[in-house]
Amino acid sequence: MAQTKPKAAQFYGVSGNGTAGQVLISDGNGGMSWGANTEESTVSWATPTGQSLTYTQPNPQSSTGALGSSFPTTTFTATKSGEEISGTATIAGLPTGITATQSLSGTGADNILTVTLTGTFPGADSLNTALTLSGLTVAALTVNYLVVAGGGGGGGVGGGGGAGGYRTNYQGTALILDSSTNYTVTIGGGGAPSATNDPGNGDGAIGAQGGNSVFHTISSAGGGGGSGAGNTALSGGSGGGSRSGTVGSGNTPSVTPAQGFSGAAAVSQFGGGGGGASEAGNTDGDTHGGDGLTNAITVASGTGPYYAGGGAGGGGGATGGLGGGAASGANAGTDNTGGGGGGGTWTNNSNITTQRGGAGGSGIVIIRYPSSFAITNPGSGLTFTTDSTTVANTSITTFTAGTGNIQFN
Repeated sequence: MAQTKPKAAQFYGVSGNGTAGQVLISDGNGGMSWGANTEESTVSWATPTGQSLTYTQPNPQSSTGALGSSFPTTTFTATKSGEEISGTATIAGLPTGITATQSLSGTGADNILTVTLTGTFPGADSLNTALTLSGLTVAALTVNYLVVAGGGGGGGVGGGGGAGGYRTNYQGTALILDSSTNYTVTIGGGGAPSATNDPGNGDGAIGAQGGNSVFHTISSAGGGGGSGAGNTALSGGSGGGSRSGTVGSGNTPSVTPAQGFSGAAAVSQFGGGGGGASEAGNTDGDTHGGDGLTNAITVASGTGPYYAGGGAGGGGGATGGLGGGAASGANAGTDNTGGGGGGGTWTNNSNITTQRGGAGGSGIVIIRYPSSFAITNPGSGLTFTTDSTTVANTSITTFTAGTGNIQFN
């Protein structure tokens, strides 16, 4: 009985008149022809891994098809709770013939990366295939802030202005924000000094309250104005000092931790000092402004500058509190510190300006965030600068004037 001659080897591919998924088949007599591929391979998937993302199982999880034929569209997704994915992933472990495309949906925390697998079935089974993703940027938009309001104006021959309210989360719990979302920024102006040099002239002897500063939901209250004889000083972030009336309260409205302290009463007919972010007026001596606080949000290490010092009360040559508080007389608090204005000082030549006191210093907003994000859409209403070199992988934006909305992208 004649023996069947073994079939010649099959050759896979596309050439001549062949089409994808066909193979060359021997007829056993030396002839070759193109025909349908009857050999198959199976591809199945493990759940992908990499960069601590949360992945879905590729769907379909397993597929079988003829060698070289079209691979069915297969997808999986990746996300990271509370963080944003950006960039393009490098995908390791793809079987030969299968390719990947990818797209991001949504912005900000919890956005989704979708990976789509297509191509052709490989020449051998690829079971429980493990894909590994790398090269993406995965970061939460974590924001630290310092928000200081404008300082209060000095009183007429009276108390120093209170410092602007001081609020910060730096070296505390960072805010987690979303990109492509509007966030309000407002820089409070300093309060004007008293309208009159006459300490007994009612409300005219009281310095104006500073303007509030705002970032997102954080609002710091303007410092209270100092007052002349018999007048009530204004309350605010820190309270204004008084000459002989009621002092202004600090931390108004109340927040935790306190945004400032109260002003002080007169000593020997000299006006009391305005409150600061760390202490009440007169804490460091008669009529001195209360000291502010240091904040290192703008530095790589060490101690940062002071902010939110109270203005000195009029008379006695007192100094303002650390953090931009003004000395007594027609001295203004330092702009972009929230320092209170100096209380007016009595002079024999009736120097009206000196006796009215000084204006409060304007406030400031500083935000610190990952340099993978950039501030966009600030409009023309805000004055600001951004430093991306002092602290590695970190941007620090300082707003010094105006109001408007910003986004992070």
